[in-house]
Amino acid sequence: MSLRYALLALLRTGPLSGYDLQKQFSVSVGHVWHAPDSQIYPELRRMHSEGLIEPEEQVRGERGTRIVYHVTAAGDAAFLAWMNSPLEYQRVRDPAHLRAAYLESASPEQAKMFLRAHIDQWQNELAQWEGELRRIDALDNPMLLRRLAVTPQSEHARTIAFKRFTYEGLVERAKTEIDWAERGLVLVERLGG
Repeated sequence: MSLRYALLALLRTGPLSGYDLQKQFSVSVGHVWHAPDSQIYPELRRMHSEGLIEPEEQVRGERGTRIVYHVTAAGDAAFLAWMNSPLEYQRVRDPAHLRAAYLESASPEQAKMFLRAHIDQWQNELAQWEGELRRIDALDNPMLLRRLAVTPQSEHARTIAFKRFTYEGLVERAKTEIDWAERGLVLVERLGG
């Protein structure tokens, strides 16, 4: 259900087509909420049927049209109600930590390969999230600029601070995962790997 609120958050900055939503999603909220493109269009249809968004057909070029979506008053109210309600935490499904719980069944070399791949994955995530922090600081993040364009000037510092806070948490998560896997490599060696 969080996908709809992520989409509403993006649309609250202004109308977007489904294609533009997909692009904006992947470079913004996609960092904290994964949704394949195949989920976005069906969710847009559901949101429209529930009156949360309204499609508008726009002329594009000489013969083409495209649909852009606007948030309705009901959609805005739903987003704000979601933001002001307690978060319902869900149990985590973590395939890496599940596998780590049974590394004794892998050869030491396979265990090391798994841990090195985990480090590589999280180093890539770390680089991406540190890059987002730099973009936020430089005001070079397109979605942040869209958000600031529809936010009163008096709220800009607050908006930027919360975006930064989010990515700082992701940076810390990546560093923790890297540290955990590095300690795993030491453990494999200590246990005779």
